[in-house]
Amino acid sequence: MSSLFRSLPSVDACLRWLEEALPSAPHSVLLESCRLVLDQLREEIRAGRLTDETELRPEAVRPRLLDAARRKDRPRFCRVINAAGVVVHTNLGRSVLAKEAQEAVRVAASGYSNLEFNLETGERGSRVSLVEDLLRSLTGAEAALVVNNNAAAVLLMLDTLCKGGEVILSRGQLVEIGGSFRIPDVMERSGATLREVGTTNRTHLADYERALSENTRAVLWVHPSNYRVIGFHSSVPPRELANFAHDHGLPMLEDLGSGSLMDFSPWGLHDEPTVPDVGRQGNDGVTFSGDKVLGGP
Repeated sequence: MSSLFRSLPSVDACLRWLEEALPSAPHSVLLESCRLVLDQLREEIRAGRLTDETELRPEAVRPRLLDAARRKDRPRFCRVINAAGVVVHTNLGRSVLAKEAQEAVRVAASGYSNLEFNLETGERGSRVSLVEDLLRSLTGAEAALVVNNNAAAVLLMLDTLCKGGEVILSRGQLVEIGGSFRIPDVMERSGATLREVGTTNRTHLADYERALSENTRAVLWVHPSNYRVIGFHSSVPPRELANFAHDHGLPMLEDLGSGSLMDFSPWGLHDEPTVPDVGRQGNDGVTFSGDKVLGGP
């Protein structure tokens, strides 16, 4: 084994050869590739998988160096084939952008823009203002804000409105959303306390009434956007729940999930409320994803 270790090529020798083979690759990438391959060879020697000194000759090691360097130098982001049978796939980039949206991104990214510059005043502007008016028009909301994802939106909403108090939520809506974000965990991080009511399959308005206290800050509804409870099941409709919350001076908040802006029922996607529909039900705050609809954000 000691003779095998002595036969290992040096880092300098490997690096010189790689610099000649891949002259346009960054020095740091080539150096890291050399160290990676040599570490792999040492491990193979220790494990007894490499026992022949001929496998340590330059002509045997160079293909491995070249392969490692090319792997490290290639783009991390690449196109894949979606053969999953799921059109809007969370792990594969979700919605594919429409051609018009692709062109808009290309134009915006290919030069300077008014991202945070007010063209009318000539002073610093806000990137939020570029989309708020559009979202208000699309949803009918009084105000709108874009953050990283829906889990972040739920966290910020609860932190702002409910921190230090209780939030009433049906046990049938204690869901886990994408990325292993669980509603109880998000609520805990926000500083609010979860007050569970009802059962997994049935929750009544009386359950919400019994949960009210001086610490109650809001009523929360979580829409079952990626699951269904069928059979012996009942829940309080959002509009009725909103009226209940307002009668007690509380805000009605909703985690809508996917957040469709148009009715897809003519194409077979039923029972999925749109954001404008939810807003008309009396909700005071609605959060939803912005990239889970056909056509993209």
